[in-house]
Amino acid sequence: MGVMVLTVPLAALLGAGTAFGLVLLAVGLSRRDAGPVDLDTESRLSRLASSRGAVDRRRVALCVVVGVLVGVVTRWPVAAALAAAGAWVLPAIIGPDRDHARRVARIEAIATWTEALRDNLSAAAGLEQAITASAIESPEPIREEVTRLAMRLQRRWRLPQALRAFADELADPTADLVVAGLVMAARGSGGQLGDVLGELAASARAKVASRQRVAAARKRNRTSARVIVGATLSMAGFLVVLNRGYLAPFDTPTGQLVLLAAGGCFACAFAWLSRLMRDRDTARILAGVAAPADSEAVPT
Repeated sequence: MGVMVLTVPLAALLGAGTAFGLVLLAVGLSRRDAGPVDLDTESRLSRLASSRGAVDRRRVALCVVVGVLVGVVTRWPVAAALAAAGAWVLPAIIGPDRDHARRVARIEAIATWTEALRDNLSAAAGLEQAITASAIESPEPIREEVTRLAMRLQRRWRLPQALRAFADELADPTADLVVAGLVMAARGSGGQLGDVLGELAASARAKVASRQRVAAARKRNRTSARVIVGATLSMAGFLVVLNRGYLAPFDTPTGQLVLLAAGGCFACAFAWLSRLMRDRDTARILAGVAAPADSEAVPT
C-alpha cells in the first residue's frame, strides 16, 4: 500500500476517545484531597462539590466537542487529543487570573475582619464574644467561614479547636498568622492582643499591595502567551483550510508521532510558563493541625 490515510469516521472516533480520556485524566489529577471534614460543614461541602461537578462537566463537554471537531476537520487523532487538552489547560494560562483576584479579595477580607476583631475586643467581655460579634458584619469573601466559627463557639467548642478548624477552612497563610495569635491568646499567652491584631492587619494589607505589583509584572507573561497561542493556532488553521497539501505528511502514522512530539514541546513550554506565573506564597504554618491529637474533643 501507499501512504495510509485515516478515514474521517476513524479519525473522529479515535480523536473523541483520546480527548475524552485525557480530559478525564486531567480532571482526576486536578482534584485535591479535602482532608478531614467537620460534621457541621459536610452538607455545605457536598453542595460545593455538586456545583463544581456541574462546572467540570461543562468543561469536559466543551473539550470533547473541540476534540471531535478538530478530529473531523484534520482527520488526525493526535490533533484531536491535543486540541481537547489545550481547551482544558489554556484558559488558565492565557485567560484572566481569576485565582489571583480571589486570593487578593480573601486577604483583604482577612485584614478587615482582623481590624474589626481588634475593635470588638475593647467592648466585648472576651475573645469568644468578640469573635461572635465580628460574624455579624464580616466581609463577604470569608463570611461563611467566620459564621461557622461563631456557630462552633455557640455550640461550646473549645476556642483553640474552633480556631484551628477555621484556619483549615480558609487555607491561607495570612489567616494562619491571625489564627496563631488568637490561639496563643486563648491559651493565656497572647500579650497585647489588640496591638498584635493591628500589626497583622497592616501586614495583610501590605501583602495585598505586593501581590498587586507582582500581578502587574506577570501580565507581560500572559500577553506573550496569548501572542504565541494566537499565532500558532492562526497559522495551523490557515494551513489546514487553505493549504492542506502542505500538511499531507501528517496523515501518516509517522506524521502523527511527529505531531505528538511537537505538541509535547508546546505542552512543556506552557507548563514552564504556567509555573512562572504561579503564586509561590502558599506555605502555611498551621497546615494539618485542624484536628489536633490532644484532649480537645469535639463536643456533641
